[in-house]
Amino acid sequence: MIALIRRDLRHSLSSGGATLVVGFFLLVATLFPFAIGPDAALLAKIGGGVIWTAALLAALLPVERLIGPDLDAGIFDQLAVRGRSMTLVAAAKTVAHWLSFGPPLMLAAIVAAGLLGLSGDMLLRVEIGLAIGTPGLAALAVVTSALVAGVRGGGAVSGLVMLPLAVPLLIFGAGSLDPAGSAGAIKLLAAVSLLLIAGAPFVAAAAIRASMD
Repeated sequence: MIALIRRDLRHSLSSGGATLVVGFFLLVATLFPFAIGPDAALLAKIGGGVIWTAALLAALLPVERLIGPDLDAGIFDQLAVRGRSMTLVAAAKTVAHWLSFGPPLMLAAIVAAGLLGLSGDMLLRVEIGLAIGTPGLAALAVVTSALVAGVRGGGAVSGLVMLPLAVPLLIFGAGSLDPAGSAGAIKLLAAVSLLLIAGAPFVAAAAIRASMD
């Protein structure tokens, strides 16, 4: 499993996938101030939600490359012949995907917070929410990639599959930014993220096995 994580992480970093995700995230965060205008109070009010929306959209970018290329290359067939569990393989891909985009996204959020004029307290709540929610996003991305693998136009379909399922993460992530109800929202965010992390490897493994048949 460690070897699979290293392989996928090395491939993501060498292909520029992490750079693309961070670049897109910062681009979205930069465009919002131009669209909203120079109202600092308004930007500070909506800035946390903007960061969460940008994170969700950025997580969509590498979805098509997580499962499809390995499926086409026969990697999963080789792993199955060697007796490797597809569930563990999917779990390894989830860990590798999170390592490639989660921590860089959290670092980029500091820059985005500066662009949007967020306070230090708000930035702290954003970072806590991203630390809890991005593993769920990574798990959801792997599941989505497995479901659309081999489908013509899978890149377009992946958005239709992933975005509705990611709405709870977005709602509770944005809700955690409100000081009045942040504790409850963080607990719900953690529950949804944990559910996705626990269930995603099994769903992804089933989708991979179906594509291999």
